[in-house]
Amino acid sequence: MSLKIGVPSKGRLMEKTFDWFGARGVRMARAGSEREYAGRVEGADGVEMVLLSAGEIPRELAAGRIHLGVTGSDLVREKLADWDSEATELARLGFGHADLILAVPACWIDVDTLDDLDAAAAAFRAAHGHRLRIATKYHRLVREFLREVGVADYQLVDSQGATEGTVKNLTAEAIADITSTGETLRANHLKILSDGVIHRSQATLFLARRADWENGALPALEGLAETLGLDLPDGI
Repeated sequence: MSLKIGVPSKGRLMEKTFDWFGARGVRMARAGSEREYAGRVEGADGVEMVLLSAGEIPRELAAGRIHLGVTGSDLVREKLADWDSEATELARLGFGHADLILAVPACWIDVDTLDDLDAAAAAFRAAHGHRLRIATKYHRLVREFLREVGVADYQLVDSQGATEGTVKNLTAEAIADITSTGETLRANHLKILSDGVIHRSQATLFLARRADWENGALPALEGLAETLGLDLPDGI
């Protein structure tokens, strides 16, 4: 049995992942054409690479069908309800940075903090008869964050397309979305709340708690960790 590691199947995340492992002596490459979702690994015995979309990797980690996976820390936290019992962070890889943030219309000059948003939400409901709508694709993370900070008078609406455009299109009053530069927010006349960073995401190497570590997978993991210079958690 080989140690299976899930790697993003395309784009900069895949390339940066290959670079990160390559700089530590483990060479990764796609096998065959871009239509094939297999790869090869050199410099680490007993390791097999599986190419998956970044969004699929949390599910495969939770199911134990892969032993390791590289994906955004935001995706693991959003897709896995009890993520830290299903996956463990082995290393933050230092690329793929993006912040999940709360943003409101720039013209809301009196709304700069979460406390301001809480007050504005109560006033909005009194004036309009329904709760202030926050458009997002990250329902779990946003709901948990707002509960922790005490903002309650809102409703989340699912964003299927460009979240930044929902305010302009009058389908939401505020948004919670991933941003790296903030340029798209500014182009849509939105501003980030001063204390509205929900999660700072980056590409992370995760270990699957429920994977099968028998039949050679554990020695392969130990060898890979030694090559990469990583410490392993107790009780795998």
